[in-house]
Amino acid sequence: MASRAPPSLGETHHRSEMKIVLIGGRQMWDIEASGKSSIGNTILGIDIFETGRRTAQCVSGQRYVYGRQITLIDTPGWWWGYPVDNTPKLDQLEIMRSVYLCHPGPQAFLLVIPVDTVFPDIFKRSLQEHLELFNERLWRHTIVLFSTITPPNDISLQKHIGDWPDLHWLIKKCGNRYHVLNINNRGDDTQVTELLEKIEEMVAGNDGNHYETDQALSEELEEKRLAVNEVAKQMMAKVQKQRTRLRALIKGEATSPTYLRLVIVGAQWAARSSAGNTILGEGVFDVADNTRRTVHCVTRHGEVAGRQLTVVDTPGWHYNSSLQNTSKMDRFEIVHSVFQCPPGPHAVLLVVPFATAFNKSYKRAVEEHMGLLTDAVWKHTIVLFTRGDWLGDTTVEQRIASEGKGLQWLIEKCGNRYHVFDNKNRSDETQVTELLEKVEEMVAENRGCSYEIDRDVSADLEQKKRAGKERAQKITMKVQRQMTTLRELFKGEEQIFSEDELRIVLVGRREAGKSVAGNTILVGELFPTALTK
Repeated sequence: MASRAPPSLGETHHRSEMKIVLIGGRQMWDIEASGKSSIGNTILGIDIFETGRRTAQCVSGQRYVYGRQITLIDTPGWWWGYPVDNTPKLDQLEIMRSVYLCHPGPQAFLLVIPVDTVFPDIFKRSLQEHLELFNERLWRHTIVLFSTITPPNDISLQKHIGDWPDLHWLIKKCGNRYHVLNINNRGDDTQVTELLEKIEEMVAGNDGNHYETDQALSEELEEKRLAVNEVAKQMMAKVQKQRTRLRALIKGEATSPTYLRLVIVGAQWAARSSAGNTILGEGVFDVADNTRRTVHCVTRHGEVAGRQLTVVDTPGWHYNSSLQNTSKMDRFEIVHSVFQCPPGPHAVLLVVPFATAFNKSYKRAVEEHMGLLTDAVWKHTIVLFTRGDWLGDTTVEQRIASEGKGLQWLIEKCGNRYHVFDNKNRSDETQVTELLEKVEEMVAENRGCSYEIDRDVSADLEQKKRAGKERAQKITMKVQRQMTTLRELFKGEEQIFSEDELRIVLVGRREAGKSVAGNTILVGELFPTALTK
C-alpha cells in the first residue's frame, strides 16, 4: 500500500509509530453518527474504513503517514444521551477490546464529536459511563476531535464551547486538547499533520508512555467471547433441528395456509411500521418520526410470495417503561389489535431492535405489555429483530447469547422462534419469505390454530370504544360552546392583546414535544428539537 508522503522537505523529528483508537457516539436523529470512520479515512488518506454503515466490530487500519507508521482502531459508537446499560453488550465488549488490538496499548484516544453537536448534561453522563469501560488513565491520552464537513471556524467553535458548559468541562478534562478535522477536505494536509503533532506533544507529556492495558482483563474478555460463541453455536443447532422437524411436518400436510394474519407489536422506535412495509413490499404504513407516531391500529392487506396477508400495526410502548406508564388508549389499541383480523392472528410479531440493549427495564416492559394479550399469546409469537444492519459480521445467535439471561428468556418464551429484518434493504425478498416460512412452521406446531380471541372481551372492547367516542363528543361540544360564548362576549371589542404583549410559556416533561409545539405556534424552526436538557 502506498504511503502518504510528507507535505514538505526538512521534516522535523517525530515518532516513527503511532497507535490510535477512535471512540465516540451517535445521536438518535443523526444517521451518519459522529463520523469516526470518515475521520479514520481522512487521517490515513485512503478509504480503509467503511462509511456506508455503522461500525459493528472493531476495525483496524494501518498506513505510513507523513513519516509515521499509523495504526488506527475504529470502534462501535454508543447512543449519545443514553446510559451504558442501553448499549448492547457486544458493543461494550468491542469497545473494551479495542485497546488490545494495538499491542502494547494505544498512545492516543481520539474522542470524535461533530462540531455542531449540542452537549447537554445528559450527554456528559452518557460519555462518563461509556468511558468507564476503560480505566481512569484514559483521560491522559485523549484528544477531543471535532469533525466537520465545512471549513472550520474557530470563532464559532469557541462560542459553541462557551454555550455548553459540559463541553467546556470535557475539553478541560482532556487537558485542553482538541482539534478540528474537515472530513470533506482531504486535500488539506496541514489539518492531519497538526493533529499528529498534537498527539506527539501529548505523548511527550506522558513521558512517552502508552495507555496501560490490563492483561487479566484481556483474558477475561476472550473467555467471554468464547463463551458467547459456544452458546450461539448450541442455539443455532437447536433451532435448525426444530425447523427441520417442523418443515417435515408441513410436507406431510395436504396443504399449507395461503392466508396469513399477522399482528405487529413492540416498543416505540423499534421499527414496527417499517417492518410492516417490508413484509408487504410497499410503504402502506406511516413511519413514525419526531412529530408523529402510530396512535391507532392500522390494518393493511397484500399478496406476498403466493400468500394473502393481513398485517395489523399497533401503537408502541416506551421501551423501558412499565405498563402503568402506557396510556389507557394505547393499551386499548394493543388489546384491540388481535380483533382486527378475525378469527385471530396466526402470528404476533414482537419487534425488538438491535440498536439498543435488551436490559432489565426493556424485559419488564415487554413482559408487562405482552401480558395484555394473556399468556396464550406466547405460543403464537415470533421475535422479529429489526436493524439487522447493526449486526455487522456477528450472527443473531451471538447477539442473543451476549445479551444475557433477559433476551435468552424472551427467545425461550417464544419457543426459540426469531427472525432478523434489515428494513433498509427491502430489495432482499428472502428475508420476508423466510419469515413467512417460520410463521407457517409455528402454525403447524400449533396444529393449524391461530391465536384464539375471546368474544366476550371483543364485545367489552366495542362497548368501551363506543363509550369513549361519546365522551369525546361531549367534550368537543362543551369546548365549542365555550369558544362560541367567548367570541360573543368580546364581539365588537377592540383587540385585547397586541402582538408584542402575548407571552406564552411551554412546560412539560422531557420528550413531551414542547419544542415541536413551540415551532408549530411560531410557524418556524426556532426551537431545537434535539435533546437540549
